[in-house]
Amino acid sequence: MSLTAGIIGLPNVGKSTLFNAITKKNILAANYPFATIDPNVGIVTVPDERLSVLQEMYASEEIIPTSYEFRDIAGLVKGASLGEGLGNKFLSHIREVDAICEVVRCFEDGEIIHVENSVDPKRDIGIINLELVLADLEIVENRIGKIEKKAQTTKEKDAIAELAVLTKIRDALSKDIPARELEYTDEELLIIKSFHLLTMKPLIYLANIRESDIGKPNPYVDIVRDIASKQGTLVIEMCAKVESELSELNDDDKALFLSELGIEESGLDSLIRATYDLLGLETFFTCGPKEIRAWTYTKGMKAPACAGIIHTDFQRGFIRAEVTSYTDLVACGGEKEAREKGKMRLEGKEYLMQDGDVCHFRFNV
Repeated sequence: MSLTAGIIGLPNVGKSTLFNAITKKNILAANYPFATIDPNVGIVTVPDERLSVLQEMYASEEIIPTSYEFRDIAGLVKGASLGEGLGNKFLSHIREVDAICEVVRCFEDGEIIHVENSVDPKRDIGIINLELVLADLEIVENRIGKIEKKAQTTKEKDAIAELAVLTKIRDALSKDIPARELEYTDEELLIIKSFHLLTMKPLIYLANIRESDIGKPNPYVDIVRDIASKQGTLVIEMCAKVESELSELNDDDKALFLSELGIEESGLDSLIRATYDLLGLETFFTCGPKEIRAWTYTKGMKAPACAGIIHTDFQRGFIRAEVTSYTDLVACGGEKEAREKGKMRLEGKEYLMQDGDVCHFRFNV
C-alpha cells in the first residue's frame, strides 16, 4: 500500500533539516529560499515494538516493518497559487501526497533568514493555507464552468450531483474554509476524489522549536495549538536540529539522549505515528521462520482486501484467514499454545481486520 506524506512550509522554517533527519539523507539545506527545488523522496518506517517481540517468538531471520514515503517539498511563498516562487510547480507536488505536514517556525534566530522578516506562526499558517485554498478554488471554479451548463440543460443526475458538491466547496473556499472542514456523503466523496484538492488532505502542524526551548512553555507553539484546535487537527512539537542529531545515533545512544532531554519519544517517531493514524491506517502481521512482516491497511477493510495487499491472488482466491490477535499470541506464549487455547480463529470474507492481527491466509486460485 503506497502512502505518501508531504512536508511543506515557508522557506527556512526547517523542512529540509527535518527531512534529513527522517531519511538520514544529506540533501541540500541552505540558508536561502528555494534551496529545495524538486521534491526529495525518502522512505520511512513506522516504529512498532511488536515486531521485535514477534521475531523472537518465531525465531525469524528478518523483520520487515511497514513504511511510507515522506516528500520534502520546496518552500511556498505568498502568491504561490499565482506562480510566485515557482509556486504552481510546488503545488502540483503537494497534490500527489496523501497527507500534509506543515512545518511552522516557532523560534527566534537572527542568523536564519525568515522570508517575511519576522517570526509569526499565525501569519505563516495563514499564508500557506490561503495559497492552498486559492489553488483549490481555481480548480473548482474551472470545473463548475464546464459542468454547470450541462447540469442545467440536460438535467443529468451525475452532472447535477457534481455541480452541487463543487458549489458547496466553492462557497466554503471563498470564505477561506478548507474543503476538509465540510461534511460529505459517500457519494460526494467519490465525486471529488479525482480532483485531489489540497485543502481536502489531512493536515498535521509541526511546530519547530529551538533545543533550548524543549520542555518549556513556548508562546509561538501555543498559537499553533490554538489554530490546530479550531481546525480539528494535530500539532507535533519538535526541534528539527535535535531530530537530525538523533538520526545519527544507534538505539541505545538515542534512548540516552532522549532521557537527558527529558523526552520519552523523539518528535519524528511521534510524527510518523501521528501521520499513520491521521490517514486512518492500521497494521496486521504475517509471521514465519523466514520473516516477520508488518502490512499497512486502512481501518474498515475486510480480510480478503487485506490479503490482496500481500498478493492479488490471495484476494481473488480467498478461502479464509487464520487470525490470532497480537495480545492473545503474546499472552499464550506462541502460535501453538494460542491454537491449543482456542485463541486462533478462522475468519471468513466478512471479517473486519483489527490492528495487531497475526494472519495466515488460505486461498485457492
